[in-house]
Amino acid sequence: MLAEIKGLNEECGVFGVWGHQDAAQLTYYGLHALQHRGQEGTGIVVSDGTTLKGVKGEGLVTEIFTADRMAELTGSAAIGHVRYATAGGGGYENVQPLLFHSQSGSLALAHNGNLVNANSLKHQLEAQGSIFQTSSDSEVLAHLIRRSGFAHKNDQVKNALSMLKGAYAYLIMTENELMVALDPHGLRPLSLACLGDAYVVASETCAFDVIGAEYIRDIQPGELLIINDNGLKSEQFAVNSTKAMCMMEYVYFSRPDSNILGVNVHTARKNMGKRLAIEAPIDADVVTGVPDSSISAAIGYAEATGIPYEMGLIKNKYVGRTFIQPTQALREQGVKMKLSAVRGVVEGKRVVMVDDSIVRGTTSRRIVNLLKEAGATEVHVVISSPPIKNPCFYGIDTATKEELIASDKSIEEIRQIIGADSLTFLSTEGMVAALGQTEGANGFCLGCFTGNYPTEIYPDTLQYYYQRG
Repeated sequence: MLAEIKGLNEECGVFGVWGHQDAAQLTYYGLHALQHRGQEGTGIVVSDGTTLKGVKGEGLVTEIFTADRMAELTGSAAIGHVRYATAGGGGYENVQPLLFHSQSGSLALAHNGNLVNANSLKHQLEAQGSIFQTSSDSEVLAHLIRRSGFAHKNDQVKNALSMLKGAYAYLIMTENELMVALDPHGLRPLSLACLGDAYVVASETCAFDVIGAEYIRDIQPGELLIINDNGLKSEQFAVNSTKAMCMMEYVYFSRPDSNILGVNVHTARKNMGKRLAIEAPIDADVVTGVPDSSISAAIGYAEATGIPYEMGLIKNKYVGRTFIQPTQALREQGVKMKLSAVRGVVEGKRVVMVDDSIVRGTTSRRIVNLLKEAGATEVHVVISSPPIKNPCFYGIDTATKEELIASDKSIEEIRQIIGADSLTFLSTEGMVAALGQTEGANGFCLGCFTGNYPTEIYPDTLQYYYQRG
Protein backbone atom coordinates (compact mmCIF):
# COMPACT_ATOMS: atom_id res chain seq x y z
CA MET A 1 0.00 0.00 0.00
CA LEU A 2 0.93 3.64 -0.40
CA ALA A 3 -0.44 4.70 2.96
CA GLU A 4 2.82 6.30 3.97
CA ILE A 5 2.73 8.50 0.87
CA LYS A 6 -0.95 9.33 0.82
CA GLY A 7 -1.16 10.36 4.45
CA LEU A 8 -3.87 7.76 4.97
CA ASN A 9 -3.09 5.28 7.71
CA GLU A 10 -4.93 2.81 9.89
CA GLU A 11 -4.18 3.07 13.57
CA CYS A 12 -3.37 -0.55 14.35
CA GLY A 13 -4.11 -4.24 14.36
CA VAL A 14 -4.59 -6.68 17.23
CA PHE A 15 -4.03 -10.41 17.62
CA GLY A 16 -4.57 -12.76 20.56
CA VAL A 17 -4.17 -16.44 21.45
CA TRP A 18 -5.50 -18.42 24.40
CA GLY A 19 -4.57 -22.00 25.24
CA HIS A 20 -1.60 -22.80 22.99
CA GLN A 21 1.93 -23.68 24.11
CA ASP A 22 3.39 -21.61 21.25
CA ALA A 23 1.21 -18.55 21.91
CA ALA A 24 4.00 -15.99 21.45
CA GLN A 25 5.23 -17.55 18.20
CA LEU A 26 1.71 -17.68 16.79
CA THR A 27 1.23 -14.05 17.76
CA TYR A 28 4.46 -13.15 15.96
CA TYR A 29 3.16 -14.67 12.73
CA GLY A 30 -0.27 -13.12 13.21
CA LEU A 31 1.21 -9.65 13.71
CA HIS A 32 3.38 -10.12 10.64
CA ALA A 33 0.20 -10.78 8.64
CA LEU A 34 -1.28 -7.58 10.08
CA GLN A 35 1.83 -5.44 9.52
CA HIS A 36 0.01 -3.38 6.85
CA ARG A 37 -2.18 -1.96 9.63
CA GLY A 38 0.72 -0.30 11.42
CA GLN A 39 4.48 -0.04 11.03
CA GLU A 40 5.55 2.37 13.78
CA GLY A 41 5.58 0.02 16.75
CA THR A 42 4.69 -3.47 17.89
CA GLY A 43 4.48 -5.51 21.06
CA ILE A 44 3.53 -8.88 22.56
CA VAL A 45 2.48 -9.67 26.14
CA VAL A 46 2.29 -13.30 27.31
CA SER A 47 0.71 -15.02 30.30
CA ASP A 48 2.02 -18.22 31.88
CA GLY A 49 -0.95 -18.38 34.24
CA THR A 50 0.90 -16.60 37.03
CA THR A 51 2.53 -13.51 35.57
CA LEU A 52 2.31 -11.25 32.51
CA LYS A 53 5.47 -10.35 30.63
CA GLY A 54 5.89 -8.16 27.56
CA VAL A 55 8.29 -7.15 24.83
CA LYS A 56 7.68 -4.11 22.65
CA GLY A 57 9.50 -1.51 20.58
CA GLU A 58 9.35 1.04 17.80
CA GLY A 59 9.77 -0.64 14.42
CA LEU A 60 8.53 -3.55 12.35
CA VAL A 61 7.59 -6.98 13.70
CA THR A 62 10.73 -8.59 12.27
CA GLU A 63 12.90 -5.84 13.76
CA ILE A 64 11.55 -5.98 17.32
CA PHE A 65 11.03 -9.71 17.86
CA THR A 66 14.49 -11.21 17.50
CA ALA A 67 15.14 -14.81 18.48
CA ASP A 68 16.53 -13.73 21.86
CA ARG A 69 13.53 -11.57 22.68
CA MET A 70 11.06 -14.23 21.56
CA ALA A 71 12.78 -16.69 23.90
CA GLU A 72 11.72 -14.45 26.80
CA LEU A 73 8.04 -14.82 25.93
CA THR A 74 6.88 -18.12 27.42
CA GLY A 75 3.25 -18.94 28.19
CA SER A 76 0.09 -20.39 26.70
CA ALA A 77 -1.68 -17.05 26.15
CA ALA A 78 -0.63 -13.87 24.38
CA ILE A 79 -1.91 -10.64 22.88
CA GLY A 80 -0.08 -8.54 20.30
CA HIS A 81 -0.37 -5.21 18.54
CA VAL A 82 0.95 -3.33 15.52
CA ARG A 83 0.61 0.42 15.60
CA TYR A 84 0.42 3.50 13.47
CA ALA A 85 0.17 6.51 15.76
CA THR A 86 -2.86 8.79 15.51
CA ALA A 87 -4.37 9.94 18.82
CA GLY A 88 -1.68 10.36 21.44
CA GLY A 89 1.21 10.49 19.02
CA GLY A 90 4.22 8.20 18.82
CA GLY A 91 6.87 7.22 21.33
CA TYR A 92 7.91 3.99 23.03
CA GLU A 93 5.54 4.51 25.97
CA ASN A 94 2.56 4.48 23.59
CA VAL A 95 3.51 1.22 21.89
CA GLN A 96 1.03 -1.50 22.83
CA PRO A 97 0.03 -3.79 24.43
CA LEU A 98 0.00 -1.57 27.49
CA LEU A 99 0.91 -3.54 30.62
CA PHE A 100 -0.15 -2.63 34.17
CA HIS A 101 0.81 -4.27 37.47
CA SER A 102 -0.93 -3.83 40.82
CA GLN A 103 -1.34 -5.65 44.12
CA SER A 104 -4.57 -7.21 42.88
CA GLY A 105 -2.99 -8.58 39.68
CA SER A 106 -1.79 -7.55 36.24
CA LEU A 107 -3.63 -6.43 33.12
CA ALA A 108 -2.54 -5.93 29.52
CA LEU A 109 -4.58 -4.33 26.78
CA ALA A 110 -4.34 -3.79 23.03
CA HIS A 111 -6.66 -1.44 21.18
CA ASN A 112 -7.62 -0.84 17.56
CA GLY A 113 -9.60 2.34 17.00
CA ASN A 114 -9.98 5.76 18.57
CA LEU A 115 -12.08 7.04 21.48
CA VAL A 116 -13.91 10.29 20.75
CA ASN A 117 -14.52 11.02 24.46
CA ALA A 118 -11.02 10.09 25.66
CA ASN A 119 -10.06 13.64 26.64
CA SER A 120 -13.23 14.12 28.68
CA LEU A 121 -12.67 10.84 30.48
CA LYS A 122 -9.00 11.65 31.12
CA HIS A 123 -9.92 14.95 32.76
CA GLN A 124 -12.44 13.17 35.01
CA LEU A 125 -10.01 10.40 35.94
CA GLU A 126 -7.14 12.78 36.65
CA ALA A 127 -9.44 14.81 38.88
CA GLN A 128 -10.06 11.58 40.80
CA GLY A 129 -6.34 10.92 41.21
CA SER A 130 -5.42 8.78 38.19
CA ILE A 131 -1.92 9.23 36.80
CA PHE A 132 -1.54 8.34 33.12
CA GLN A 133 1.62 6.60 31.95
CA THR A 134 1.05 7.36 28.25
CA SER A 135 -0.59 9.94 26.01
CA SER A 136 -2.58 7.21 24.25
CA ASP A 137 -6.37 7.23 24.46
CA SER A 138 -6.20 3.44 24.87
CA GLU A 139 -5.01 3.73 28.48
CA VAL A 140 -8.32 5.25 29.57
CA LEU A 141 -9.94 1.83 29.72
CA ALA A 142 -7.41 0.47 32.23
CA HIS A 143 -8.13 3.33 34.64
CA LEU A 144 -11.89 2.94 34.21
CA ILE A 145 -11.65 -0.77 35.00
CA ARG A 146 -9.54 -0.08 38.07
CA ARG A 147 -11.98 2.55 39.37
CA SER A 148 -15.14 0.57 38.67
CA GLY A 149 -17.19 -0.08 41.81
CA PHE A 150 -18.10 -3.63 40.80
CA ALA A 151 -16.51 -6.51 42.69
CA HIS A 152 -16.46 -9.00 39.79
CA LYS A 153 -13.87 -8.30 37.10
CA ASN A 154 -16.24 -9.02 34.20
CA ASP A 155 -18.71 -6.49 35.59
CA GLN A 156 -15.87 -4.03 36.06
CA VAL A 157 -14.89 -4.39 32.41
CA LYS A 158 -18.46 -4.11 31.13
CA ASN A 159 -19.09 -1.02 33.21
CA ALA A 160 -15.86 0.56 31.94
CA LEU A 161 -16.60 -0.29 28.31
CA SER A 162 -20.08 1.25 28.57
CA MET A 163 -18.43 4.61 29.29
CA LEU A 164 -16.39 4.65 26.08
CA LYS A 165 -17.55 6.39 22.90
CA GLY A 166 -16.04 5.87 19.48
CA ALA A 167 -14.34 2.98 17.73
CA TYR A 168 -12.65 0.23 19.68
CA ALA A 169 -11.67 -3.38 19.33
CA TYR A 170 -10.02 -4.25 22.65
CA LEU A 171 -8.07 -7.31 23.77
CA ILE A 172 -7.75 -7.34 27.57
CA MET A 173 -5.64 -10.05 29.19
CA THR A 174 -5.11 -10.97 32.84
CA GLU A 175 -3.17 -13.90 34.24
CA ASN A 176 -6.12 -16.24 33.83
CA GLU A 177 -8.36 -14.96 31.04
CA LEU A 178 -8.59 -13.06 27.76
CA MET A 179 -11.42 -10.60 27.23
CA VAL A 180 -12.38 -9.40 23.75
CA ALA A 181 -14.62 -6.36 23.25
CA LEU A 182 -16.02 -4.55 20.21
CA ASP A 183 -17.69 -1.14 20.30
CA PRO A 184 -21.51 -0.98 20.04
CA HIS A 185 -21.37 0.06 16.36
CA GLY A 186 -18.79 -2.51 15.29
CA LEU A 187 -16.67 0.13 13.57
CA ARG A 188 -13.55 -2.04 13.43
CA PRO A 189 -13.25 -5.65 12.19
CA LEU A 190 -12.57 -8.35 14.79
CA SER A 191 -12.93 -12.10 14.36
CA LEU A 192 -12.63 -15.35 16.33
CA ALA A 193 -11.01 -18.62 15.21
CA CYS A 194 -9.78 -21.88 16.69
CA LEU A 195 -6.52 -23.76 16.32
CA GLY A 196 -7.00 -27.19 17.82
CA ASP A 197 -8.19 -26.53 21.37
CA ALA A 198 -6.83 -22.98 21.35
CA TYR A 199 -8.77 -19.81 20.51
CA VAL A 200 -7.42 -17.02 18.32
CA VAL A 201 -8.68 -13.45 17.82
CA ALA A 202 -7.51 -11.02 15.12
CA SER A 203 -8.35 -7.77 13.40
CA GLU A 204 -8.36 -9.55 10.03
CA THR A 205 -8.99 -13.13 8.96
CA CYS A 206 -5.80 -13.18 6.86
CA ALA A 207 -3.93 -13.65 10.16
CA PHE A 208 -5.83 -16.91 10.75
CA ASP A 209 -4.77 -18.30 7.39
CA VAL A 210 -1.08 -17.72 8.17
CA ILE A 211 -1.17 -19.92 11.29
CA GLY A 212 -3.72 -22.44 10.01
CA ALA A 213 -6.54 -21.39 12.36
CA GLU A 214 -10.17 -22.06 11.46
CA TYR A 215 -12.50 -19.06 11.37
CA ILE A 216 -15.48 -19.37 13.72
CA ARG A 217 -17.32 -16.04 13.62
CA ASP A 218 -17.06 -12.28 13.89
CA ILE A 219 -17.18 -10.56 17.27
CA GLN A 220 -20.53 -8.79 17.55
CA PRO A 221 -21.01 -5.07 18.25
CA GLY A 222 -21.34 -4.46 21.98
CA GLU A 223 -20.09 -7.97 22.80
CA LEU A 224 -17.66 -8.89 25.57
CA LEU A 225 -16.23 -12.33 24.85
CA ILE A 226 -14.47 -13.97 27.81
CA ILE A 227 -11.97 -16.75 27.03
CA ASN A 228 -10.31 -18.86 29.71
CA ASP A 229 -9.42 -22.47 30.41
CA ASN A 230 -13.11 -23.28 30.85
CA GLY A 231 -13.92 -22.16 27.29
CA LEU A 232 -15.90 -19.24 25.89
CA LYS A 233 -18.52 -17.01 27.49
CA SER A 234 -20.28 -14.24 25.60
CA GLU A 235 -21.90 -11.25 27.32
CA GLN A 236 -23.34 -7.97 26.03
CA PHE A 237 -22.28 -4.66 27.55
CA ALA A 238 -24.27 -2.59 25.03
CA VAL A 239 -27.30 -3.30 22.87
CA ASN A 240 -29.56 -1.71 20.27
CA SER A 241 -26.86 0.29 18.50
CA THR A 242 -26.77 0.76 14.73
CA LYS A 243 -24.04 -1.28 13.09
CA ALA A 244 -21.49 0.88 11.26
CA MET A 245 -18.49 -1.04 9.92
CA CYS A 246 -15.86 1.34 8.51
CA MET A 247 -16.23 1.34 4.72
CA MET A 248 -12.55 2.18 4.26
CA GLU A 249 -11.70 -1.30 5.53
CA TYR A 250 -13.15 -2.60 2.26
CA VAL A 251 -11.88 0.24 0.07
CA TYR A 252 -8.30 0.45 1.28
CA PHE A 253 -7.04 -0.83 4.61
CA SER A 254 -7.68 -4.55 4.86
CA ARG A 255 -5.66 -7.14 2.99
CA PRO A 256 -7.44 -8.52 -0.10
CA ASP A 257 -7.34 -12.07 1.30
CA SER A 258 -9.29 -11.04 4.42
CA ASN A 259 -13.04 -11.46 4.87
CA ILE A 260 -15.04 -8.80 6.71
CA LEU A 261 -18.58 -9.65 7.82
CA GLY A 262 -18.58 -12.51 5.34
CA VAL A 263 -17.44 -10.39 2.37
CA ASN A 264 -14.05 -11.06 0.77
CA VAL A 265 -12.11 -7.80 0.44
CA HIS A 266 -10.66 -8.62 -3.00
CA THR A 267 -14.13 -9.45 -4.30
CA ALA A 268 -15.56 -6.24 -2.85
CA ARG A 269 -12.85 -4.14 -4.49
CA LYS A 270 -13.23 -5.95 -7.79
CA ASN A 271 -16.96 -5.25 -7.69
CA MET A 272 -16.22 -1.58 -6.99
CA GLY A 273 -14.16 -1.55 -10.17
CA LYS A 274 -17.03 -3.11 -12.09
CA ARG A 275 -19.42 -0.48 -10.73
CA LEU A 276 -16.95 2.20 -11.84
CA ALA A 277 -17.07 0.75 -15.35
CA ILE A 278 -20.83 1.30 -15.36
CA GLU A 279 -20.63 4.80 -13.91
CA ALA A 280 -17.50 5.93 -15.81
CA PRO A 281 -17.14 4.19 -19.20
CA ILE A 282 -14.01 5.51 -20.92
CA ASP A 283 -12.65 4.95 -24.43
CA ALA A 284 -9.08 3.87 -23.67
CA ASP A 285 -6.36 1.39 -24.61
CA VAL A 286 -5.18 0.05 -21.27
CA VAL A 287 -6.25 -0.12 -17.59
CA THR A 288 -3.71 -0.03 -14.77
CA GLY A 289 -4.03 0.09 -10.98
CA VAL A 290 -1.94 1.86 -8.36
CA PRO A 291 -0.20 -0.88 -6.33
CA ASP A 292 -1.27 -2.56 -4.15
CA SER A 293 -4.75 -1.80 -2.83
CA SER A 294 -6.14 -0.61 -6.19
CA ILE A 295 -5.19 -3.68 -8.23
CA SER A 296 -8.42 -5.54 -7.45
CA ALA A 297 -10.60 -2.61 -8.53
CA ALA A 298 -8.52 -2.16 -11.70
CA ILE A 299 -9.00 -5.82 -12.60
CA GLY A 300 -12.76 -5.43 -12.10
CA TYR A 301 -12.85 -2.30 -14.27
CA ALA A 302 -10.89 -4.02 -17.04
CA GLU A 303 -13.10 -7.12 -16.98
CA ALA A 304 -16.29 -5.07 -17.16
CA THR A 305 -15.11 -2.79 -19.98
CA GLY A 306 -13.10 -5.28 -22.00
CA ILE A 307 -10.09 -2.93 -21.95
CA PRO A 308 -6.87 -4.91 -21.30
CA TYR A 309 -5.43 -4.73 -17.78
CA GLU A 310 -1.68 -4.16 -17.69
CA MET A 311 0.98 -3.49 -15.05
CA GLY A 312 1.53 0.13 -15.99
CA LEU A 313 2.90 0.99 -12.55
CA ILE A 314 5.51 -0.97 -10.59
CA LYS A 315 6.12 -0.58 -6.86
CA ASN A 316 9.61 -0.77 -5.41
CA LYS A 317 9.15 -2.94 -2.32
CA TYR A 318 12.56 -2.18 -0.85
CA VAL A 319 12.12 1.49 -0.01
CA GLY A 320 12.24 2.65 3.62
CA ARG A 321 9.24 3.81 5.61
CA THR A 322 8.83 7.31 4.15
CA PHE A 323 5.72 8.06 6.22
CA ILE A 324 7.94 9.21 9.09
CA GLN A 325 8.82 12.26 6.96
CA PRO A 326 5.42 13.82 6.31
CA THR A 327 6.32 17.08 4.54
CA GLN A 328 4.84 17.58 1.10
CA ALA A 329 8.23 17.70 -0.63
CA LEU A 330 9.25 14.39 0.92
CA ARG A 331 5.89 12.82 0.08
CA GLU A 332 6.48 13.69 -3.58
CA GLN A 333 10.00 12.28 -3.41
CA GLY A 334 8.48 9.20 -1.77
CA VAL A 335 6.22 8.68 -4.77
CA LYS A 336 9.24 8.76 -7.09
CA MET A 337 11.01 6.20 -4.92
CA LYS A 338 7.97 3.98 -4.50
CA LEU A 339 6.56 3.88 -8.04
CA SER A 340 7.79 3.63 -11.60
CA ALA A 341 5.75 3.78 -14.79
CA VAL A 342 6.32 1.00 -17.33
CA ARG A 343 7.05 2.83 -20.57
CA GLY A 344 6.61 -0.29 -22.68
CA VAL A 345 3.02 -0.61 -21.41
CA VAL A 346 1.78 3.01 -21.42
CA GLU A 347 3.75 4.75 -24.19
CA GLY A 348 1.42 5.99 -26.90
CA LYS A 349 -1.62 4.66 -25.00
CA ARG A 350 -4.77 6.17 -23.52
CA VAL A 351 -4.56 4.96 -19.93
CA VAL A 352 -7.27 4.45 -17.31
CA MET A 353 -5.55 4.76 -13.93
CA VAL A 354 -7.60 3.16 -11.12
CA ASP A 355 -6.93 4.25 -7.55
CA ASP A 356 -8.84 3.70 -4.31
CA SER A 357 -8.91 7.26 -2.94
CA ILE A 358 -7.55 10.79 -3.18
CA VAL A 359 -6.55 12.46 0.09
CA ARG A 360 -4.40 15.55 -0.49
CA GLY A 361 -3.97 15.09 -4.24
CA THR A 362 -0.18 15.15 -4.07
CA THR A 363 0.24 11.47 -4.86
CA SER A 364 -2.34 11.43 -7.64
CA ARG A 365 -0.71 14.41 -9.36
CA ARG A 366 2.69 12.77 -9.25
CA ILE A 367 1.42 9.42 -10.57
CA VAL A 368 -0.38 11.11 -13.46
CA ASN A 369 2.87 12.90 -14.27
CA LEU A 370 4.80 9.61 -14.11
CA LEU A 371 2.47 8.05 -16.65
CA LYS A 372 2.60 11.04 -19.00
CA GLU A 373 6.38 11.28 -18.72
CA ALA A 374 6.47 7.61 -19.76
CA GLY A 375 4.56 8.47 -22.93
CA ALA A 376 0.87 8.01 -22.06
CA THR A 377 -1.16 10.19 -24.45
CA GLU A 378 -4.11 10.43 -22.04
CA VAL A 379 -4.52 9.58 -18.36
CA HIS A 380 -8.06 9.10 -17.08
CA VAL A 381 -8.26 8.72 -13.30
CA VAL A 382 -11.10 6.69 -11.80
CA ILE A 383 -11.43 6.34 -8.03
CA SER A 384 -13.14 3.32 -6.46
CA SER A 385 -14.68 5.37 -3.63
CA PRO A 386 -16.45 8.73 -3.28
CA PRO A 387 -14.49 11.93 -2.50
CA ILE A 388 -13.09 12.00 1.06
CA LYS A 389 -14.45 15.32 2.33
CA ASN A 390 -14.37 14.84 6.10
CA PRO A 391 -11.84 13.73 8.73
CA CYS A 392 -12.16 10.41 10.51
CA PHE A 393 -12.33 10.46 14.32
CA TYR A 394 -12.28 6.68 14.73
CA GLY A 395 -8.65 5.74 14.19
CA ILE A 396 -7.81 6.59 10.57
CA ASP A 397 -5.33 9.40 10.07
CA THR A 398 -7.14 11.36 7.35
CA ALA A 399 -5.78 14.67 8.65
CA THR A 400 -7.94 17.74 9.22
CA LYS A 401 -10.71 18.84 6.90
CA GLU A 402 -8.56 21.64 5.49
CA GLU A 403 -5.95 19.14 4.28
CA LEU A 404 -8.48 17.02 2.37
CA ILE A 405 -8.51 18.23 -1.21
CA ALA A 406 -12.15 17.24 -1.76
CA SER A 407 -13.39 19.18 1.28
CA ASP A 408 -13.49 22.50 -0.58
CA LYS A 409 -12.81 21.69 -4.24
CA SER A 410 -15.04 20.36 -6.99
CA ILE A 411 -14.20 17.25 -8.98
CA GLU A 412 -13.25 19.46 -11.92
CA GLU A 413 -10.94 21.53 -9.75
CA ILE A 414 -9.29 18.35 -8.43
CA ARG A 415 -8.90 17.07 -12.01
CA GLN A 416 -7.06 20.22 -12.99
CA ILE A 417 -4.79 20.05 -9.93
CA ILE A 418 -3.75 16.44 -10.55
CA GLY A 419 -3.43 16.98 -14.31
CA ALA A 420 -5.73 14.15 -15.40
CA ASP A 421 -7.65 14.17 -18.68
CA SER A 422 -10.73 13.10 -16.75
CA LEU A 423 -11.57 12.25 -13.14
CA THR A 424 -14.45 10.15 -11.84
CA PHE A 425 -15.28 9.00 -8.31
CA LEU A 426 -17.47 6.00 -7.54
CA SER A 427 -20.84 7.00 -6.12
CA THR A 428 -21.73 6.15 -2.53
CA GLU A 429 -24.58 3.99 -3.84
CA GLY A 430 -22.23 2.13 -6.18
CA MET A 431 -19.69 1.54 -3.43
CA VAL A 432 -22.30 0.08 -1.07
CA ALA A 433 -23.86 -2.01 -3.84
CA ALA A 434 -20.46 -3.52 -4.60
CA LEU A 435 -20.62 -5.27 -1.22
CA GLY A 436 -23.86 -6.95 -2.13
CA GLN A 437 -25.69 -4.73 0.33
CA THR A 438 -29.41 -4.58 -0.41
CA GLU A 439 -30.46 -2.25 2.40
CA GLY A 440 -28.68 0.88 1.22
CA ALA A 441 -25.92 2.35 3.38
CA ASN A 442 -27.23 0.78 6.59
CA GLY A 443 -24.54 -1.09 8.45
CA PHE A 444 -21.57 1.02 7.33
CA CYS A 445 -19.75 4.10 8.59
CA LEU A 446 -19.50 6.56 5.69
CA GLY A 447 -18.45 9.53 7.83
CA CYS A 448 -15.37 10.49 5.80
CA PHE A 449 -17.51 10.59 2.65
CA THR A 450 -20.80 12.03 3.90
CA GLY A 451 -19.98 13.76 7.19
CA ASN A 452 -22.63 11.66 8.95
CA TYR A 453 -20.92 9.98 11.91
CA PRO A 454 -22.45 7.09 13.89
CA THR A 455 -21.44 8.59 17.25
CA GLU A 456 -21.42 11.99 18.85
CA ILE A 457 -18.13 13.82 18.23
CA TYR A 458 -17.07 15.59 21.41
CA PRO A 459 -15.86 19.24 21.33
CA ASP A 460 -12.49 18.40 22.89
CA THR A 461 -11.95 15.77 20.20
CA LEU A 462 -12.58 18.36 17.50
CA GLN A 463 -10.21 20.75 19.26
CA TYR A 464 -7.48 18.09 19.35
CA TYR A 465 -7.80 17.36 15.62
CA TYR A 466 -7.73 21.00 14.60
CA GLN A 467 -4.77 21.76 16.87
CA ARG A 468 -3.01 18.76 15.33
CA GLY A 469 -3.57 20.15 11.85
